[in-house]
Parts: sequence; C-alpha cells; structure tokens
Amino acid sequence: MSNKFYRKYKYSFLKGISVILATFFVFSLSAQKEEKYFKITKNLSVFNSVLRELNAFYVDTLDYDKVVQTGINSMLASLDPYTIYMPEEMTDDIKMMTSGEYAGIGALIMQKDGNVVISEPYEGMPAQKNDLRAGDIILEVDGVNAEGKTTSQVSEMLKGKNGTKIVVKIKRWNKKRPITKKFHRELIQFSPISYHTVFENGTGYVMLNDFTDKAGAEFKSVVSDMVKQHQIKSLIIDVRNNPGGIVDEAVKIMGYFVPKGTPIVSTKGRSREVDRTYRTPFEPIFPDMKVAVLVNRASASASEILAGAMQDLDRGIVVGERTFGKGLVQNIRPVAYGGHVKVTIAKYYTPSGRCVQALDYSHRNEDGSVGRIPDSLTTAFKTTKGRIVKDGGGILPDTLTTDSRKLNIAYYILVQNHYFDYATRYAQKHNKIAS
Repeated sequence: MSNKFYRKYKYSFLKGISVILATFFVFSLSAQKEEKYFKITKNLSVFNSVLRELNAFYVDTLDYDKVVQTGINSMLASLDPYTIYMPEEMTDDIKMMTSGEYAGIGALIMQKDGNVVISEPYEGMPAQKNDLRAGDIILEVDGVNAEGKTTSQVSEMLKGKNGTKIVVKIKRWNKKRPITKKFHRELIQFSPISYHTVFENGTGYVMLNDFTDKAGAEFKSVVSDMVKQHQIKSLIIDVRNNPGGIVDEAVKIMGYFVPKGTPIVSTKGRSREVDRTYRTPFEPIFPDMKVAVLVNRASASASEILAGAMQDLDRGIVVGERTFGKGLVQNIRPVAYGGHVKVTIAKYYTPSGRCVQALDYSHRNEDGSVGRIPDSLTTAFKTTKGRIVKDGGGILPDTLTTDSRKLNIAYYILVQNHYFDYATRYAQKHNKIAS
C-alpha cells in the first residue's frame, strides 16, 4: 500500500470517526434535552391531576389561588431563600425594590402589643399632613379591619395608586373614641441616604440605607458638597443594616474612588449570558479620599460588593461585624397573569475572586446571617497589596467590633419600646418641649 494511499485512507477514516462522534454527541445532547422537558411535562401533569382530584373530591371548598400559590412557594423554598414568586398584587413592591418609590401614606409602621402602630410619620408626607402621629394604633383601612394583621398585611392595605382616596381609623393613646382620617395617597420616595454629617475632625459620614436607582448620584452629590463646604479628607460610609439593591449603583459608588476600568465585581451563572465583569465607568472624583466602610451582620448583597471591593483593592478599610453572606444575584422575570418570579441567576465574586455567599443555608444565625465557619472550609485569596482574605460567607472586616448593646440595659429598654412609649406619650401630652 503506497504512503499516499495510506494517508488518504487514514484521513478518510479519521474524518468518518469524527463525524460519528459529533453525531453521537449531538444526539446525546438532544436526548438529554428531551429527557429534561419530559420531566417538566410529566411533573406538570402530575400537579394538574392532583388539583383536578382535589377539585372533584375534597371535602371542603378549595381556595385555588391559595393552594396553587402555596405549591409554588414550597417549590421555590426548596431552592434558596431568595428565589420567590410575586403575584400581580405585589407590583408596587417590585417598583419599590428598584426605585425606592411607592404610593401610600408615608409612614413607618411596626408591630406592638398585637397591634400595628405608626412609629414614624415622614415629614411632609400625607400621614404627617393629616395629623397621624407616632403611637397611633391602626384599626381600619378603607373599612377593612386591621386588628390582628401583620405589618406586611397592613402595609399592603395602606398602599395604592397615586392620588386615590384612603380612609384610616386609628386609636390614639389619650383619646376615648377612635379617630377617622380621610385623605389621598401620594407618591412616596425614600432617599437612599438617611443621614450625613461632618465631624469636628473634618471626617465626613454618610449613612447609606440601600442601593436603589438613585443611590450613586445622591452619594456623589452629598460627598461633593462635603468636600466643597468642609474640605473633608476622609469619609465613613455606613452600610450597616443595608440589605443591598442594584449592583450598578454599588459599582458607581466604588467608581468615585478608584481608576476608570477597575473591576469591582464579577457574576457567574449557568448561562453565559449572565457572566459579566462590572468595571468602573468613569474617572474617580475622590481619588485621594481616605475611606472606612462600616458593616454588620445585616449588611448584604450590594453592601458586600462595596465592602469587598474596598478591601480587595486595598482602597479603604472595613470595620464592624462579619457581613450577612448573600453572594447571589437575582433577576425579576415576568410570568403569566401579571405575576413575577425573582430568580437567582448567578453568584457574584469580589475582585480577588472571593464568593461571599455562605457555604450553605443550614449553618446560619437566627437572623439569617453567617454563623461560625471552620477554617478548613474556606479558601485564601490575596488583595492588591498581598493581604490574605478568605471566602466562605460574608466579608470579614479588617477591624472586628462586637455589639456591646447586648450587654447594656439601655439596649433592652430600646427593644422593648420603652423609649418609644415614653416619647410618644410625652408628645401627645405636650404641644412643645419646654425650653
């Protein structure tokens, strides 16, 4: 057999084998895909069959919306704590998650002694303008009894379309009869920055409550004013109890302190479409500002992106408690009949490569934050300057602090609402504070 014929035969043979393998691979993928869709169809058929049998034979009348929603919620609860279904009536909540806006009365409410109570009417909002006061017990909303309901349920009752009429019946501490207030809902917008100041030593302080769609712009405005008016050289960013929000807003805020194009966070998921590296989009405006980030166990998500980037890039120090440990990215997707599902699509990673997501959901504290993590389960990473940082759950601060309030009697007076009771009753007895 000549070498030329042998080479031609060998090439044809290898080409044939390649075609066979490629065909087998395609059919294998196709079979896997068909099997997956068969399982989906099968389980949907089982669910429908069970529902039909319940409809035909269950002894009591079924609330179909409740039964199906319970089934959906149970299904999603088996995945992770953050993948949730939101029916059509939660549309306002979705808007508030992203923009910080909703239509309502403009008051903070809380549960107290089995009642839902107004704890703080916001200045200039409908509640304050119509003389709803801290301490008022909400009895009815638009004729619907509010007694025995949760804060979430009453909150939904108070919300509505902008400009719609609302009737609220309340019980005031020093009044024998209930009081009825009639007014209109207004668009309520929360500022992402609840407080800011400049200390005597020239250090600026900003309390950042969330990362809604205006957080970056408002942060820039507040800090720029501090620099212009007080020539501050150092800044404290307080993200304690900040649950997070929009990733881009955290990236914007980091962009004010580090060079343009610096990677701040990366997301990686099952679909390549969600794999992305977020980089700072502009040149820094506070490149030499000294920065400290305050965190605690309730600092989550975008708060951890900010703290983790500050730490990994050695751009600032992180002070406080280990953060919550929520390193998952959610996307809100529309589903049938006006509902939405907030689904976990990726994990995020800090510039050093750390994933701040807790290793599992079973070893957490009662409040959901990360518990103690054995060193054997963590991986070491290095910051820009070579410092060792670890993954495994949350951001471990450069300087750890403890919550001393738990050892203080004043803490228990606070959590049992004694301060609140005294202040509200004093305010209801006196029109003004004596000088």
